[in-house]
Amino acid sequence: MTPSHPPDSNPDPRIPDPDPRIPDPDPYPGNATGPQPGGGVPPGETPPDESGMSGAGPEETHNPPKGWSKGPVTVILGLAVLIAAFFLVYALVLLL
Repeated sequence: MTPSHPPDSNPDPRIPDPDPRIPDPDPYPGNATGPQPGGGVPPGETPPDESGMSGAGPEETHNPPKGWSKGPVTVILGLAVLIAAFFLVYALVLLL
C-alpha cells in the first residue's frame, strides 16, 4: 500500500523534504525584486558605478625615454662577447 502524502508535503521520495528548522529565504515571493516587465531594473537594485583607477597613486613627473640607453646595452653586449670568447677558447683548448 502506498502511503498518502498531505498536499503540502513532497510526493517524490527521492527529493528530501526541506528542513523545518531553516526559515524560508523567500517568504513573500510577491515582494521579489529583479527585472521589471519592460526589461529594466528598478532604482536601487544595482550598485553605483565604480570610479576608475586613473586618479590612484602619485602624479608621475619623470617619464624616461622609450628604449634602452646606450650604456646598459654596451655593458650587456660586452659581457656576452667576453663569455662567448671564454667558451670558444675553452673549446679550442679541449680540442688541442
